[in-house]
Amino acid sequence: MQRRELFSSLAKPFSKKDVQENAIRPPYFSDENLFFTNCIECKDKPCVTACEENIIKVLNDGTVTLDFISSGCTYCDMCANACSNGVLALENKKEIDVKIEIDVLSCLAWQNTMCFSCKDPCLDDAIEFLGLFRPSITQSCTSCGFCVKVCPTNAIKVIL
Repeated sequence: MQRRELFSSLAKPFSKKDVQENAIRPPYFSDENLFFTNCIECKDKPCVTACEENIIKVLNDGTVTLDFISSGCTYCDMCANACSNGVLALENKKEIDVKIEIDVLSCLAWQNTMCFSCKDPCLDDAIEFLGLFRPSITQSCTSCGFCVKVCPTNAIKVIL
């Protein structure tokens, strides 16, 4: 076996796992294993079309994830109501299981430029500014993702 073949064979088992670990699940699930059984079996993915914000996307492994590129989650319950396989359910409603952080090195406000682009769309008033500068995310953040798409320097990061 060539050296290159060895390294590529070692990397293959991890490639599917990496995709699965990078998924941001909707806020209405209780068991991650249901995504790899019931969600994969669902062919029409009614949760995707039910999402008013169009942030639910289908991954290559057949499960769904949230994508904050275009908008955020309003916790409107539409995806849970549309799910017929029991993966998403209203009684499991919780905050999205990610952490939102501000990269102070690329944030305009942390560089003494007046910018409130992340604060304005925040539905929970979870972004506080020290004076006019230095924003920070408070404990009241629900990880909805509305602040992610509006940041002009992509300083707001979603941490899994």
